[in-house]
Amino acid sequence: MLEISADDQVCTASAETPLLDIWAALPIGLYPPFPPVELPGGLGGLVTRGGFAQTFFFGAEVLGLSFRAPSGRLIRAGGRVVKNVQGYDLTRPFVGSFGLLGEAQQVTVRLRPGLGYAHHARPGTLDQPPEALPRFLWQDGSMLHAVHFGHVREVERVMAAFGGEPVDGSLDYRAAFPAGMGVGEHGPLWDLRYRWADGREAPEVPALFRKVAAAL
Repeated sequence: MLEISADDQVCTASAETPLLDIWAALPIGLYPPFPPVELPGGLGGLVTRGGFAQTFFFGAEVLGLSFRAPSGRLIRAGGRVVKNVQGYDLTRPFVGSFGLLGEAQQVTVRLRPGLGYAHHARPGTLDQPPEALPRFLWQDGSMLHAVHFGHVREVERVMAAFGGEPVDGSLDYRAAFPAGMGVGEHGPLWDLRYRWADGREAPEVPALFRKVAAAL
């Protein structure tokens, strides 16, 4: 299931939908809150991990979702609009919960407009990020990747500060994580939050968060 509403600037898709399928379905001038890369678990896996490579608050880009809680209950949170204040807000706690709150079934994300787009890569590390941060920034081995979209002049400015060479096409990182994508000390990819390693290891969470999970 994959639905794009250009008028509302939202995308609703089943959790297993590949990220690059969403990129391919988008009309010209609209962009999702993730770079053009394929990662394990599709859209649901991305939301469960709290995004990838973004330099903005990913939770605000997830407008609604449904998920199967550990108890077996099907829970619907949020919706298809930015302002949704009915009941408890379980959308943002779910984003980045690494499966503790359950398994995503369907997700609605916000789409952003942009007249320009660029993906560059150059040798470098995240220890020395560019002064003008792109929307997405990650390290793949010894190469630093930057993706940005927005006004044409803004994209040109950000990419001029970053440098590097244009990257044609998309990247598929699924083969690097045969046991799933988790957090670890050793892994092929880094972003500004975590080093991503093979396996489903998750970061530690507060005891209060575990109580919330047990109550669902």
